[in-house]
Amino acid sequence: MLRRSKLPNVGTTIFSVMSALANDVGAINLSQGFPDYAPPLDLIEAVDAAMRDGYNQYAPMPGSSALRVSIARKYAVAFNVDVDPELEVTVTPGATVALFTAIATVVQPGDEVIIFQPAYDSYQPAIETVGGVVRIAQLRAPLYRPDWDEVRSLVNDKTVMIIVSTPHNPTGSVWTREDLVELSTFANEHDLIVLSDEVYELITFNEPHTPLISIPGLEDRTFVVTSFGKTFHVTGWKVGACIASSALMLEYRKVHQFLSFSTNSAMQAGIATYMAEPEHYQGLSAFFQRKRDLFRAALDGSPWEIRPCAGSYFQLLGYDTFLKGADVDLAIELTRTLHVASIPLSPFSGGQQLDTALRFCFAKSDEVLLEAARRLKNVG
Repeated sequence: MLRRSKLPNVGTTIFSVMSALANDVGAINLSQGFPDYAPPLDLIEAVDAAMRDGYNQYAPMPGSSALRVSIARKYAVAFNVDVDPELEVTVTPGATVALFTAIATVVQPGDEVIIFQPAYDSYQPAIETVGGVVRIAQLRAPLYRPDWDEVRSLVNDKTVMIIVSTPHNPTGSVWTREDLVELSTFANEHDLIVLSDEVYELITFNEPHTPLISIPGLEDRTFVVTSFGKTFHVTGWKVGACIASSALMLEYRKVHQFLSFSTNSAMQAGIATYMAEPEHYQGLSAFFQRKRDLFRAALDGSPWEIRPCAGSYFQLLGYDTFLKGADVDLAIELTRTLHVASIPLSPFSGGQQLDTALRFCFAKSDEVLLEAARRLKNVG
């Protein structure tokens, strides 16, 4: 019997709860962030060909050379950022593993890490698993921008890392250039490592994404995490990557080699082949903006407050003018009555209800989005 749990207050994630409920009642599932349409056929065929060509054993520990070169090329083409594929890129079995590895690389027992809530729910457990202490800054509606006075009040001589997410899950906000520059100033003042969750980097609607490693002062102190699952509609493949300076990556790989060692060989080979054509990822923003706009337009005339969404494939809908109660209970009730599943925000804030909105994923077929909107308009 285990003497003591490392995560005594952690239960089943809200994503599992809501998806299971959606399946049980036959609801449209706009809760968990995965598409309901097929990935590109060319990508499937590239992976199939890789398997037939012998890519079935361990890949190199840092990732296949071809995929790391493709990642570096993507940064040059999409963001005009130079990345060394040999020394600055490591392929991982999913973005969540990449995030955990970066945290485990930096955080010692007793070290403190600043996170912004609402936050992806893996950050805090990862920090606590390695003995770190979480300090929380709030992102507040409607813009969800950081309050730098609040952030500065949290830092002390035990603080070693700050975690950011842009485009942000769950709010769909995107950090401004002003805030990225302020982050650089803050991180350099206090000698902090920055962990930047950028899995929705290719899904922005107002202006192109700005990788944190392109901000002066952050290039040598930042780990950037990306996801091929989000980019190519293959979340079940669990292939991600971490990008960092050669000095940081040297330490990162020391942990990576004993945590996961390598990532699926055939999928790496197939993704590298598919990424050889930049048009395969350059049209993602337009693709998802059309879906966002379709969903929002279909909700016109409903009581829902349609919050701003500058990036990601999540739309927040506010409900405080017509619904009352705990957001988890409301999400469950609407799944049962309207047969549309969403994600409440309180699990992104340690169980505290600090907002009155639900998160809906619009990475779905047009027909599903229109039907979901029709049902949601019947609320109340």
